[in-house]
Amino acid sequence: MTNTTATKLHYDIVGSFLRPAELKQARADFAAGKITANQLHAVEDKLIKDLVAKEKQNGLQIVTDGEFRRSYWHLDTFWGFNGIKHTHAKQGYLFHDEETRNDSAQVVGKISFNPDHPDLQAYKFLYDLTKDDPEITARQSIPAPAQFYAELVRGEENIQALQRVYDSTEDLINDIGEAYRSLILALYATGCRDVKIDDCTWGMVVDNNFWKTMANGAYNREKLEQLYLAVNNSALHDLPKDLRISTHVCRGNYHSTWAASGGYDPVADYLFAKENVQAFYLEFDDNRSGDFAPLAKVAAGKDVVLGLVTSKKPELEDQQTLINRVKEASQYLPLEHLALSTQCGFASTEEGNKLTEEQQWAKIRLVVETAKKIWK
Repeated sequence: MTNTTATKLHYDIVGSFLRPAELKQARADFAAGKITANQLHAVEDKLIKDLVAKEKQNGLQIVTDGEFRRSYWHLDTFWGFNGIKHTHAKQGYLFHDEETRNDSAQVVGKISFNPDHPDLQAYKFLYDLTKDDPEITARQSIPAPAQFYAELVRGEENIQALQRVYDSTEDLINDIGEAYRSLILALYATGCRDVKIDDCTWGMVVDNNFWKTMANGAYNREKLEQLYLAVNNSALHDLPKDLRISTHVCRGNYHSTWAASGGYDPVADYLFAKENVQAFYLEFDDNRSGDFAPLAKVAAGKDVVLGLVTSKKPELEDQQTLINRVKEASQYLPLEHLALSTQCGFASTEEGNKLTEEQQWAKIRLVVETAKKIWK
């Protein structure tokens, strides 16, 4: 398998796909004790194989397992580390007009990498499925280290649990960074050459109203940006040269709704200029994301993947409008360093967004066809 990201594709995806009804039923049956873990895995294996075939049929050269083995885009990864337990908070995440399930992750001991981490096991199957196909590259998406940190301090119960184990933020950052770096290197050893780090923390920092609600306005945005940058970069150092590391910044994606609003300008000096990644996947599907001007602060030589096609709504965007918006973004970053994608995944949690699988694939085809018109 070759790393097709090296061929400078100008179309891409964020990675999660709507869960088929068969998978939802199998997960429900497993939770009810009607089938075994092995039976559930067999269903997942079959449906992931089907998904990869569909991804390729619809023109994609970067493929994922659709996150079919996860319930959440982030928590399943956190639960896979040593020193973490699956808990339930007093409330779920608050989205626009909706509240999610109330699962959380809590510290019970020193954080470290687990050699049997579920993300590593999941990637092994995807890699074996794709390794002999020279036309596609298998990507692994994982939540950002900063997202892990944010979860561990979400709510008083999590904070108290954290303080029983860690005396200093520095020690916590070091352990998070080492656990994540070990996971990334283990993925590399398995054959992975493309890791994307999904991160809502920056998308929340830009929203003044969000922080008024979450912290009664009692926070220092710059200190928080410095903290998130330090946590992420603690994992993103001394990695193999042929490993592509990217990040996706989101303002929340749950059941076709969102959690935060605000342009990228408040975080550009830290995120765009200093985070140790090669590419930024940025949502720009509506006015909640602001304008393209902050792209001028992206470090030289790095790429931006414009999330102009929404994964939240079934209606297809107008192709000429997409072309015009890419042209507008090229005022701030050269066209050769831009690409087109969906704004987020189609199912960041197993609930999924409010569109059909057929509409999902129509969105993917629109991305591919539009990109081929722009970057001939």
